[in-house]
Amino acid sequence: MKILVVDDHPLVRKGISSALSFEEDIKEVLEASNVKEAIKIIQSEKPNLAIIDLYLGYEDGLEIVSRCKEKYVDTKFVILTSSVKKDDFQRGMKIGVDGYILKEAFAEDIIYAIRVILRGKQFIDPEVIRYQATNILENKVLDELTPREYDVLEELGKGLSNYEIAKNLYISENTVKKHVSNILSKLELTHRTQAALLANNAGNM
Repeated sequence: MKILVVDDHPLVRKGISSALSFEEDIKEVLEASNVKEAIKIIQSEKPNLAIIDLYLGYEDGLEIVSRCKEKYVDTKFVILTSSVKKDDFQRGMKIGVDGYILKEAFAEDIIYAIRVILRGKQFIDPEVIRYQATNILENKVLDELTPREYDVLEELGKGLSNYEIAKNLYISENTVKKHVSNILSKLELTHRTQAALLANNAGNM
């Protein structure tokens, strides 16, 4: 496995690289400090995964993702940032990043996220989702849901599939799909996992 770490702070970059180097299946850790360097390395080395700081000095780390995602489909892109801003998170989701992790995460959490992503799944730091969920709850956006959409949201919180939700609520699976789509749209979420975590947070408040 070959991984690229992109961060404009040398100490942060070296720290991440050092943590990754202890993993037996990570054969090589490459480093870049800006957009130009990162794109050049991705073009030439084709890493399995690139861990990118959202703010590279005055540059936007998402530019690397947007410029490389279509051309280098084998490379997965993970944003590692201190930002929990809604706009930053949504930009990352819209552009199709494979992971969004906070810099406050432990090294083992980052390594776990990498393994999840390389298995073809998206990974979003639970703390990011909790923060987004808190904002949604505080702004009472849940009030925009219809009673039936709220029922579906509660079932999502149980980790149920569309088929299971349909069975529990005595509606068609196609109707469930429509409700899930409406829920994600109204709550400005991108994935049903986020909705499930939101439902669990709502239950705890």
